[in-house]
Amino acid sequence: MPIWPRWHPTGSIAIVTGASSGIGRELCKLLGSRGATVIASARRAERLDSLHRECTQQGYGSRILSIPGDVTDPDVRKRLIQSAMDLGDGRLDLLVNNAGVGALGPFVEATEDRLRRVMEVNFFAPVELARLAFPLLCRGRAPVVCNISSVLGHRAVPDKSEYCASKFALHGWSDSVRAEWRPHGIQLTLLSPSTTRSEFFDSVIETKERQSSKSMGSWSPERVARAALATIIARRSEAILSLGGKAIVYADRLTPPLMNFILAKR
Repeated sequence: MPIWPRWHPTGSIAIVTGASSGIGRELCKLLGSRGATVIASARRAERLDSLHRECTQQGYGSRILSIPGDVTDPDVRKRLIQSAMDLGDGRLDLLVNNAGVGALGPFVEATEDRLRRVMEVNFFAPVELARLAFPLLCRGRAPVVCNISSVLGHRAVPDKSEYCASKFALHGWSDSVRAEWRPHGIQLTLLSPSTTRSEFFDSVIETKERQSSKSMGSWSPERVARAALATIIARRSEAILSLGGKAIVYADRLTPPLMNFILAKR
């Protein structure tokens, strides 16, 4: 048996947050269609019901369990873990921390509440869910924690300071805990998409009307979900998606002063 085996969807138990739309929804469908039992969580119960109906029509609805609620609520996180325990022998094979919010606009024009809300959803909730999941992951089959981050967790840009800070925090936590949890056989995967064509910008908070966001290309949620699943199966430590995303990240690693000049607001 290899020291670091691949992850297999069939028969696995997975938790996916932010499952009502976008990347999370598509990943739930992919996992369910490949034989995994998925605990899908999101705030909008009606969207989870829609997901379940769609999966039922495709023949694998019985493998999708919906847990509506806000992942920043400790009770919701406990319900997710309890559901995983109830499904079988107390193991969890995959945790996908996908739920997230954004914010656009200059930092000095925002409120403290905006920063705290973004950090609660994008950082504190996923790491606390992972902390609760640790005992179950230790009993999992080639277990993986996949944190859906962003290229902005590698290179920050103007007018997204709170979002960038939350993704940098998630990046740092992932790198540290990856080393801590490796002896337990748990892989920490950091997936960094660039802009995704989804409902993400319907979830921005305290953002002025007509506020726009520049990006270098975009992927569909389906494409990101396929890349995410391939990365999880291979149990890779990190994946940066899209040519535009890679260009930003590697240009910053090679020449930070040039990127500072290019991105500076004038």
